[in-house]
Amino acid sequence: MKASMDGWLSGLTGVVIFSGSLPATRVAVADLSPLFLTSARAVIAALLAAALLAGLREARPARSDLIPLAVIAVGVVVGFPLFTALALQSITSARSIVFIGLLPLATAIFGVLRGGERPKPLFWLFSCLGSAAVAGFALQSGGAANLKGDLLMLAAIIVCGLGYAEGARLSRRLGGWQVISWSLLLALPLMLALALSQFPADWSVIGAGAWGGLAYVSVFSMLVGFVFWYRGLAIGGIAAVGQLQLLQPFFGLLLAALLLGEPVSPAMLAVTVGVVFCVALARRFAR
Repeated sequence: MKASMDGWLSGLTGVVIFSGSLPATRVAVADLSPLFLTSARAVIAALLAAALLAGLREARPARSDLIPLAVIAVGVVVGFPLFTALALQSITSARSIVFIGLLPLATAIFGVLRGGERPKPLFWLFSCLGSAAVAGFALQSGGAANLKGDLLMLAAIIVCGLGYAEGARLSRRLGGWQVISWSLLLALPLMLALALSQFPADWSVIGAGAWGGLAYVSVFSMLVGFVFWYRGLAIGGIAAVGQLQLLQPFFGLLLAALLLGEPVSPAMLAVTVGVVFCVALARRFAR
């Protein structure tokens, strides 16, 4: 019981930290290109992770761990940050946050495929109902720019769910912060080359908000949040604790409204409430 509660508390801490990611990304892409933001955040986080690994004298992962670490790197170090940064050029952070409602379902599916978990049938019913509510919201407003942003967010959710499940599986053996740290280091050569090639031509036009957004997604979204998140998934179960992501839209919409002054429509709030209600029911049948 204590281990399960520790897992939920760690997972909730990770969700709160991740809630600021999309608003921070939205601010950053106003002055920074998506490619530079994606690569720079990974490079900064990787350097911090390298210092942490060296300072604590962590042993290197086994050769058999390299492929899972590469999958994690593709999912959460490169894929999710890049797709969301591109999406946020066409949609607001408030709209993008609603798509986070699909993450628990994606994480649970990959938890079954990669983590060997077997939630009860009613779990899938309520998870699918929550996901359907999110998909219905995404389809209710058209427009080419919105369609592009929505599709990019869907791609981000898929690769992120895979990265979450793979990271949770590996964290059971290596530890949460070790998994994200080694994944960041594995992606460092590529991300460093990309960051150098995407250097802004004029640094003077980059505002303080963009630098603050970059700092947040580099330190908290890319490293600190994963320390808690992977620990929570490993201890409490991928499908069960993964449902906590349905609380992320609440926190994210609040931040988008308070910090960015973005409108939060009644439809957004209704979808968020409905999705969280489905997750509360799905949690009962996660194991």
